[in-house]
Amino acid sequence: MAGMKTATGDYIDSSWELRVFVGEEDPEAESVTLRVTGESHIGGVLLKIVEEINRKQDWSDHAIWWEQKRRWLLQTHWTLDKYGILADARLFFGPQHRPVILRLPNRRALRLHASFSKPLFQTVAAICRLLSIRHPEELSLLRAPEKKEKKKKEKGLEEEVFDLTKVVLAGGVAPTLFRGMPAHFSDSEQTEACYRMLSRPQPPPDPLLLQRLPRPSSLSDKTQLHGRWLDSSRCLMQQGISAGDTLWLRFKYYSFFDLDPKADPVRLTQLYEQARWDLLLEEIDCTEEEMMVFAALQYHINKLSQSGEVGELPSADQGLDDLDAALSNLEVKLEGSAPTDVLDSLTTIPELKDYLRIFRPRKLTLKGYRQHWVVFKETTLSYYKSQDEAPGDPIQQLNLKGCEVVPDVNVSGQKFCIKLLVPSPEGMSEIYLRCQDEQQYAHWMAGCRLASKGRTMADSSYASEVQAILAFLSLQRAGGGGSGNQPQGSDASAEGLNPYGLVAPRFQRKFKAKQLTPRILEAHQNVAQLSLTEALLRFIQAWQSLPDFGISYVLVRFKGSRRDEILGIANNRLIRIDLAVGDVVKTWRFSNMRQWNVNWDIQQVAIEFDEHINVAFSCVSASCRIVHEYIGGYIFLSTRERARGEELDEDLFLQLTGGHEAF
Repeated sequence: MAGMKTATGDYIDSSWELRVFVGEEDPEAESVTLRVTGESHIGGVLLKIVEEINRKQDWSDHAIWWEQKRRWLLQTHWTLDKYGILADARLFFGPQHRPVILRLPNRRALRLHASFSKPLFQTVAAICRLLSIRHPEELSLLRAPEKKEKKKKEKGLEEEVFDLTKVVLAGGVAPTLFRGMPAHFSDSEQTEACYRMLSRPQPPPDPLLLQRLPRPSSLSDKTQLHGRWLDSSRCLMQQGISAGDTLWLRFKYYSFFDLDPKADPVRLTQLYEQARWDLLLEEIDCTEEEMMVFAALQYHINKLSQSGEVGELPSADQGLDDLDAALSNLEVKLEGSAPTDVLDSLTTIPELKDYLRIFRPRKLTLKGYRQHWVVFKETTLSYYKSQDEAPGDPIQQLNLKGCEVVPDVNVSGQKFCIKLLVPSPEGMSEIYLRCQDEQQYAHWMAGCRLASKGRTMADSSYASEVQAILAFLSLQRAGGGGSGNQPQGSDASAEGLNPYGLVAPRFQRKFKAKQLTPRILEAHQNVAQLSLTEALLRFIQAWQSLPDFGISYVLVRFKGSRRDEILGIANNRLIRIDLAVGDVVKTWRFSNMRQWNVNWDIQQVAIEFDEHINVAFSCVSASCRIVHEYIGGYIFLSTRERARGEELDEDLFLQLTGGHEAF
């Protein structure tokens, strides 16, 4: 038994004194001294600490933090010897859940309790469950950027911070709906206001504030954001986060699964907000016409939000509605086509044939577009001088699998071009296809996008891809006529419209407000009939249609190279980008990846692709762990299935994304 003494007061057993500080990591915190042995269990040590403190309170959330080893002692059946704890260990007895300030995608602040002892993946899942955001695997936390000290303090209104620290959710029970919102938000006026903030779009920002916010001026600047992601396999304490710190909650992986407006009001709104701020802060590039479309959608969404219109809330008969929809879809499928049509669709390979104008940029050449007969079959594009020569050998044949497809469109100028960057042994071969009209462009663009992913036009998503492209083009088309039949559509007055709060600062510098306002109102005519939910979805779809959508940038140095380059990470590929000019040098698809490894000692990532292609690089602007986690995270997200619902294989995620320190 620990603490056996002789008559002189000397200890005659193997016990020793262990000092434990009570509270968070504060050198001046009160402490208790325990008499223990190496065989003492952590659970017994916890009981002794509580007895020594001799204060009545709920200690169930408290645990021991070992400062030198940066770890929690959560295995209560382990002994001190098994952990390797000696008398010089600095131990703190404190709460596992602590308050943090969360900066949401809509830039609003929220105070809540987060777990400081569980892996970040579990912490984010718990936060998303509290905020009613499905599929938490798509989100993660970033460190807030360091604030620069200002000589003069700016006077302004104090920011409102919503408080959810007193909200407690029952473990393992799905939150129920009450009065159109999750029940835990209906406890008070403050929590109801918090839910409205989460589920309703925010008004446009102050243009002066927008101009003062930091914006990336180059690709190199865009890499700084992605160096701040926290490690999903380690807890907040292990990453130096303290109680009261500010963290950013953002969608990290641009692969949005099962986005349902009825079940995802908060997720849909926060996704819209992240897209909106990406555009306003120039994190993603868009053309002038596209910016007018995004501004018109923001204006329309803000009008509907201020007028009190809300999206459809889940009804009590939602299950019956889903069943009716499933039965009607089944009926359409059964009646929609004859067996011969099905057989033809299985045996016929869809293809596109038409005259297109083609341009291949070469050094020291002034030649422009030339008309060719182009045949697009499966993933191969072939072009000939004329239709008569089509049965023979083509001028060139390109396999578009793994290529980069970039739209180059100006609807008002009737310019419908497709830029293709096709992988070749020398790098990326560049070719431009110019279409005659929107219909031709939509079909060829959809085919190119599918081919770049290794899929053909026989894929079931081809028709929907064509329709999505046509819908985005229709938004950019100037509103028709001045008919006053639709007051909401014509909207001749600019009441409540401040164009500088709807466009990126570079357009504020280029145009005056009186030039922007009529263009935004003109584009608004194309979206004036949309409901709030439809407008939010249309905004997100248009965002996803941008060429640079979903690319996270990291500054790296490839093995054998003497200069830094940019590595772009998308949901299905890696992109090597020239830092000086921003051109794509090479693209590698995840579908062609055999394996990837990280040498943690020299901080180098090595990836092996099909056809014995090996790529190795070290990271400059961020840790190799961030690239490793991106690759593993996107591969994990590709394994999700609707049949499994929201069930997550956490072990698989940590295996794919965790480094050697995670195990």
